[in-house]
Amino acid sequence: MYDLPELEAVNDALWAALAERLRAKGVDDVPDGLTRSAPLEAIWTAPQLLLAQTCGYPLATSLGERVRVVATPRYGAPGCDGALYRSAVVVRASDPARHLADLRGRRAAVNDLASNSGMNVLRAEIAPLAQGAPFFDAVTITGAHAASVEAVAAGEADVAAIDGVTWAHLQRLRPSATKALRVLGWTRATPGLPLIAAATIDAAHLAALRQALVEVAHDPELAATRAALRLEGFEILPEGAYAAIRALEQDAIAQGYPRLA
Repeated sequence: MYDLPELEAVNDALWAALAERLRAKGVDDVPDGLTRSAPLEAIWTAPQLLLAQTCGYPLATSLGERVRVVATPRYGAPGCDGALYRSAVVVRASDPARHLADLRGRRAAVNDLASNSGMNVLRAEIAPLAQGAPFFDAVTITGAHAASVEAVAAGEADVAAIDGVTWAHLQRLRPSATKALRVLGWTRATPGLPLIAAATIDAAHLAALRQALVEVAHDPELAATRAALRLEGFEILPEGAYAAIRALEQDAIAQGYPRLA
């Protein structure tokens, strides 16, 4: 999920290291490279899925028992705390808004309506302010966090919630866009973007995946790769941890704000 064009090479390096270890542990049919061309839903629900990263919102709302959570990465970025993360609510640097309430009647940019970091957590923050009525004048779907940043910077939208890890990457890789913005605040923390496998994965392959992740997280030769990805390790969260994401949705619905509007 954190695969900006500037990060593709380091993600490829991380996968190569994982693939080598998986083959050494006897895992069959390990792909040589990452699949980037297929639709995400098709990747996530493929019956032969070995490993992928998904957003916590589809995991909690639609993927359900069709996948198995393997582990949750820990990232070193502002807004992250262990395997939890937050989104930065960003506005233009020149915007006079000081609080979320000041954005009533303004325009929001959202990467995807099925995004926890771009939609669900923002909806949870707006719900108490909306009081059951539309809050924004318009909500634009941009297709990516980077595109949401560009939309706010260009004045095409006034606010967006940007995944904290993505925000940190963009600050380093695309400073011309992020310097035009400022962080108005941070959303509540939720479990980070999980690594998943097909629900049919057997215990031996699941154990091999988890052990391979531990090994790449501690391999000193991969230190530069991990640093570029801001990756600090992996955790196995308690079963049901991602219910916290669905709970934010249910709370917004209970407040009469079922969709970001």
